Amino acid sequence: REKDEASARRAELLKQEISRLEKEYADLDEVLRSEKAAVQGTQHIKEEIDKLRSQVADLQRKGQYDKLAEIQYGRLPELEAQLKQAEQQEAPADKPRLLRTQVGAEEIAEVVSRATGIPVSKMMQGEREKLLGMEGFLHRRVVGQDDAVRLVSDAIRRSRAGLSDPNRPYGSFLFLGPTGVGKTELTRALAQFLFDTEDALIRIDMSEYMEKHSVARMIGAPPGYVGYDEGGALTEAVRRKPYAVILFDEVEKAHPDVFNVLLQVLDDGRMTDGQGRTVDFKNTVIVMTSNLGSHDIQRMAGQSSALIRQAVMAEVRKHFRPEFVNRIDEIVVFDALDAKQIQAIARIQMSRLEQRLAAQSMKLVVSDAALAELAKVGFDPLYGARPLKRAIQQEIENPVAKLVLEGRFGPKDVIPVDFKNGKFTFDRIVH
Repeated sequence: REKDEASARRAELLKQEISRLEKEYADLDEVLRSEKAAVQGTQHIKEEIDKLRSQVADLQRKGQYDKLAEIQYGRLPELEAQLKQAEQQEAPADKPRLLRTQVGAEEIAEVVSRATGIPVSKMMQGEREKLLGMEGFLHRRVVGQDDAVRLVSDAIRRSRAGLSDPNRPYGSFLFLGPTGVGKTELTRALAQFLFDTEDALIRIDMSEYMEKHSVARMIGAPPGYVGYDEGGALTEAVRRKPYAVILFDEVEKAHPDVFNVLLQVLDDGRMTDGQGRTVDFKNTVIVMTSNLGSHDIQRMAGQSSALIRQAVMAEVRKHFRPEFVNRIDEIVVFDALDAKQIQAIARIQMSRLEQRLAAQSMKLVVSDAALAELAKVGFDPLYGARPLKRAIQQEIENPVAKLVLEGRFGPKDVIPVDFKNGKFTFDRIVH
């Protein structure tokens, strides 16, 4: 067994956490028991009232008015007063309840959501305010790229307002730009915004569909062929999850026959799988990403958006057929990121680490110097923000993980991250 001081501190921290959880459980159990008792008491009073009302009707028929008066003007009003008092005690307005005696709209929506994949928010709330604030939601995760966020938001609003063709997907987009500028992150944010969870994202790597025969893998093999019973990678995913954002990553790498299949989806909002079944895509959003024109975007950085778009679109028209390009709602050109934007992305990514540590009752405080250094280390003009995640893992997460395991940081501690004398520092402060 380990006898060192760090092990003893870890054991003590675990004991404290166990004690805290046991107390939390005991408190919740007491609340639940109290609510159960209140509900049972209320139910008993209701049953007594029902019995008395039945007696009232019976006594009226029999003409026993003395007993009738005793119930109507004595016991019945008394029980009704008790019921009112019990119901007020049972449901205090300032406290959330653990036990519910009635099934409401929220519970029904949740059950239907689990069965159908339709997000709860779509069934529970009007979307007007949410859609009007769409840019703000997306910008909480996507730094810069104002044009991209605006174009996507406008297209989704057109669809939800009923101005787009109802027989097509909610929206179809071609995201163009260099690696690491936010194409995939915007797609994830879109899934979160529209369907309340990133799990509503179906990702298809188009580099796996470079051969002619790979179309069968996407839509399913026809009868009599190997894999007929398995279904297609795309069609089965959408059948199981009809409300989703579908990401076709590196779409330019796919075989031309794959685009014939996608044309049907973009035009009619449906696809016929290998077994002849129709799969509905009308409740999906189609996002295709491509690195076409990336060299032009980086080379022309600082020039007008119109000139950059013109150069990129020339590359797009060389690669894709006109009938395919014309069926896409918006072709979105992403800008190359600068150092200032990388620092803002570093702040967003560090906030996620802060949330994970907060779940363990620890607080991470990152200085401006540390943030600036992370942005510097994690910025690569060629790869955009991609190296930033690796830099955070190596420079922050790995050292913090070791310090936590050594017992130097634990619940209620503040972990200050600074950059001094050419290195990141983590000086323990008891909070």
